Amino acid sequence: MNRVLGDTPEHSNGALTIVALAAEAQVPRNALTQRHPDLTNDFYDQARARGKTPDSEQRLRRQVRRLKELRAADAEEIARLKTDVEALVGVLHQTVTENRLMRQKLSEGSGVVRVLPQPRNGDTTHPVPPDLA
Repeated sequence: MNRVLGDTPEHSNGALTIVALAAEAQVPRNALTQRHPDLTNDFYDQARARGKTPDSEQRLRRQVRRLKELRAADAEEIARLKTDVEALVGVLHQTVTENRLMRQKLSEGSGVVRVLPQPRNGDTTHPVPPDLA
């Protein structure tokens, strides 16, 4: 434990992990974690006491930071989608209302309905009929 905490490892990469501690002690990791949880806790306590943060904690902190960023991005996207839905519902309502009025005028015979020319291949513009221009 002293070699890992003192940055002078002989049998491990010197990371502040239980895996490195077990490698340094040349024992299987599960033997260390299952039979000697007191040593595991002591190792982490000593690492913190020396002002060092265990690698597992650093990884978790990075992951928490990344997840918070993803959550914020998701919240922004959800807000944007809600705004889009509201706008689309408004447009749909307007279209349904206009369609209902046009059908009513058509059934009453009081309105003039003109069929717009169909666009040619690839042409996305709709020309205005001469009598409406």
